Amino acid sequence: MQITMIIREFHIDDQPAVIALWHDVNLIVPHNDPQKDIERKLKVNPELFLVGEKAGQIIATVMGGYEGRRGWVNMLCVSPSQRGNGYARILMLHLEKLLVAKGCPKINLQVRHSNEQAIDFYKSIGYSDDHVFSMAKKITLPNDNS
Repeated sequence: MQITMIIREFHIDDQPAVIALWHDVNLIVPHNDPQKDIERKLKVNPELFLVGEKAGQIIATVMGGYEGRRGWVNMLCVSPSQRGNGYARILMLHLEKLLVAKGCPKINLQVRHSNEQAIDFYKSIGYSDDHVFSMAKKITLPNDNS
């Protein structure tokens, strides 16, 4: 009997396991504090922060967002030992349904150019190069070192 992945909303008790998973799959970059990222996410669309659980273990995550015009996808990952089972695809389809239910007409995401495996995955589920140039500006918030 194969155990299936259960998709559910993130709970604060999941934080250590989620951060460990993000480290395992190299989603954490030196200039980001994952704990602060989670704290910020829980203030905006917390219902779009999903985890995939299998046999009581968190094996996948995705953070979705929607600001009324575009949906966003962040922090999609699957544990290396669980890859190849379709869990990322299932998690993305679930998030897409939640975003559509909110009235979201388009979903954006960003992938580092060097992450060819992720780019190939997103192409396989219908995403394409939007021919836009992504830009960012680091803002230092008061009392926030991240």
